Amino acid sequence: MLNLLLKNGTVYADGGLKKADVLIKDGIVAQISENIAVCDVPVVDAEKLDILPGFADVHVHLREPGFSYKETIASGTAAAARGGFTLVCSMPNLNPVPDDVETLKQEQDIIDSDAVITVLPYASITMGQKGAQLVDFDALADKCFAFSDDGKGVQKEEMMKEAMVKAKAVNKPIVAHCEDEELLYGGYIHDGEYARLHGHRGICSESEWGQVARDVKLVEETGVQYHVCHISTKETVDIVRQAKAKGLPVTCETGPHYLAFCDMDLQEEGRWKMNPPIRSAADRDALIEGIKDGTIEVIATDHAPHSMEEKTKGLEKSNMGVVGLETSFAAINTYMVNAGHISFEKLVEIMAINPRKIFGLPAGIEVGQKADFTVVNRNKVWTVDPQKFVSAGKYTPFEGVTLTGDVVFTAHGGKAVYNSLF
Repeated sequence: MLNLLLKNGTVYADGGLKKADVLIKDGIVAQISENIAVCDVPVVDAEKLDILPGFADVHVHLREPGFSYKETIASGTAAAARGGFTLVCSMPNLNPVPDDVETLKQEQDIIDSDAVITVLPYASITMGQKGAQLVDFDALADKCFAFSDDGKGVQKEEMMKEAMVKAKAVNKPIVAHCEDEELLYGGYIHDGEYARLHGHRGICSESEWGQVARDVKLVEETGVQYHVCHISTKETVDIVRQAKAKGLPVTCETGPHYLAFCDMDLQEEGRWKMNPPIRSAADRDALIEGIKDGTIEVIATDHAPHSMEEKTKGLEKSNMGVVGLETSFAAINTYMVNAGHISFEKLVEIMAINPRKIFGLPAGIEVGQKADFTVVNRNKVWTVDPQKFVSAGKYTPFEGVTLTGDVVFTAHGGKAVYNSLF
């Protein structure tokens, strides 16, 4: 267990940042205060560092069981720890799909054996994520984080409404990948200027926001807790903002790449291909405003590793999905905090506090609790080299980009799970 005294750091506690020392003894946060006397534990000068609650990502793909050639729970959670995360929620597009107690247990057994941080698994909404038959919500409710068919939108309105009714009855959220398949037309990047200039087939914005609007109407009818995955369009931001104004239990997330780039930044490489796609500058600006005004409360990476072969076939033929766990903090610090859009405290809220608060999970650094925090150097400048990632996935639109801010230490469960600090 961890024994450590962090001296003179800037600590996020009680909703804000303050200068303090943090003492951890036998894995427990023993004291947070100024001028803690040096005792019989290793001492680190943290004067230029921030000590923050462990980040939480409610949308990652760890690929096990079924696709361990892309990522494993061991490599994915090690990458998460490197990125400052102490909790991630694993999406259900696996083989087998976690759609009943037995298949969910297969995933949970690997988590119990191999994960170095907390992993909470999703169960699917429909059997096999095929959209034809709902899972047994009652049987799965106490074994999963939430219900999602991530990677596939639930196409039938009546089926989504029934799923919401059942999820509400077992007090679990519906977490929705919103995509109307009738509006895709074979598209694979945003239906915008870059697609037109380069002869690519585009994915229209309505394929996302149309289904979000449908689901918000169903939330109003059912009262279920509803969270929208990886929003990317200005229309979606407005729909969620209006739902919140009505007092509906609707929340959403977006990813760092949607805040940093627009479709005119695309290059003819698979590392720029994900679903939903990076959209227009107007969409990006609307997402930034959504973060600033609280419409978007959560940053999630949608960490989606693939093999080298799957990601080196250009924009049209590469698999959808990029990795993000090891660049998320630095990207948000660079493109949102340092750009003047949000405060550093707001970064902590959207990366660590809000994801837990929304889903009823414990958050914060608390005296008497096991050490669960990350230490960051918000001023460290570095250039992204995906070949150095801990993740098995090596493809990111941030490749070659110079970012500011890095994680230097992560503690989880009273143990050090990543350490470049000492």
